[in-house]
Amino acid sequence: MTQVLALLDKYYPPEEPTHGILLAHSRAVAAMALRIACRLPQTVDLVFVEEAALLHDIGIRAVHAPEIGCRGTLPYLCHGVAGRKLLDAEGLPRHALVCERHIGVGLSAAEIRAQRLPLPARDMLPLSLEEEIVTYADLFFSKNPRKSPGPKTPEQVRKALLRHGAEKVAVFDAWHARFGL
Repeated sequence: MTQVLALLDKYYPPEEPTHGILLAHSRAVAAMALRIACRLPQTVDLVFVEEAALLHDIGIRAVHAPEIGCRGTLPYLCHGVAGRKLLDAEGLPRHALVCERHIGVGLSAAEIRAQRLPLPARDMLPLSLEEEIVTYADLFFSKNPRKSPGPKTPEQVRKALLRHGAEKVAVFDAWHARFGL
């Protein structure tokens, strides 16, 4: 865990406002993800879930999102790919995949091409149980300090996902049936 927190400090110095925003969000996601993982009947890598949840948004530094202190040039949608690149370079390829695959409920190569999204045209869908848990938990928390700091309700998550299609809501509903607290 010390290595993960040191990595966050390396890319988000504690004196910068983004550090606090990212850490608060990531800790909330990690806490929910761990609660979910501990309740499941199957074996879950709890250490990895916590680490991946803390690092899943490390790529936000590369995006333009001034409301959370990010002054990069990429669209916000690209923070997962940026995080993967960063964590691959840090020697954390498994954690890197969580970064790339946690956007919404995941993106397929076909969706990326059809919507002409500014992303590499490859599948970015959560595959492992741990990836699904972190992705699910992330849906409940905003990084924007102007929005509610507490978790969103399942209805709020569904409403947000519906803008991207009923199939995204169906994925969430399946996860919610398995993971819902």
